Amino acid sequence: MTDVHTPVIRTDIPHSARIWNYWMGGKDHYEIDKIAGDAGLAVDPDISTMAVQSRQFLIRAVRFLARERGIRQFLDIGTGLPTMQNTHEVAQGVTPDARIVYVDNDPLVLTHARALLTSTTPEGVTTYIDADFHDPERIVADARNVLNFNEPIAVMFMGVLGHAKTYDDLLRIVGTVLGEVPSGSHLIMWDGTDDSQAYVTLCENYTGTGGTPYIPRTQAQIRAVFDGLEMADPGFVSITQWRPEGVEVGEVLPISAYGAVARKP
Repeated sequence: MTDVHTPVIRTDIPHSARIWNYWMGGKDHYEIDKIAGDAGLAVDPDISTMAVQSRQFLIRAVRFLARERGIRQFLDIGTGLPTMQNTHEVAQGVTPDARIVYVDNDPLVLTHARALLTSTTPEGVTTYIDADFHDPERIVADARNVLNFNEPIAVMFMGVLGHAKTYDDLLRIVGTVLGEVPSGSHLIMWDGTDDSQAYVTLCENYTGTGGTPYIPRTQAQIRAVFDGLEMADPGFVSITQWRPEGVEVGEVLPISAYGAVARKP
């Protein structure tokens, strides 16, 4: 499951996982990523808000499934760089025996995974798979070595499916993985949407840097990924409005990032 060869890390081309880390206030990026990240902020100042709020959504969603739905297994596809309160930390904080499989194909992510993505409890399991999500069959095959596919699994696509080459690819990727997990499994998924022109422009500019293209899609397209599933309240909403916690005053304003948590019947 691990690659014994030394990974090749390109420091001359910006990478979305490292830029995202920069926007979240992390330290795991290179100068080329900071340059691209600053250029992105100039176009869309709200992108840093999206980055931070996406992690808050992950924390709330994982905690909800572990605490209220009894989920003990998580397949986090397109992990990104470890930051604060990663999936295994949240899940194992609720259920110490939780099993988490991370999936990514970025050499820097995998290098950090070896050091940082380790179980926080002795009874839990945390591991990773080096794979491209365009090959969901391989991901499922490798994940079977760690996860019990006879028991419910939470499948996670957290702001990564814009890298799918086409919308049909996006639906195929999610559908393939969900087709292999049993009834009672859940999908946690969010993505940026094209109702913000600033975000669309940011993604177009990023593609121009040589980075892997990121394609914003409509709310309706993202919503359709959940067809046939049973959404948990409050349904398909901006990620800032999915079960917000600790808001003392004022309204939680929506941002152009939408998602949901939904159960496979």
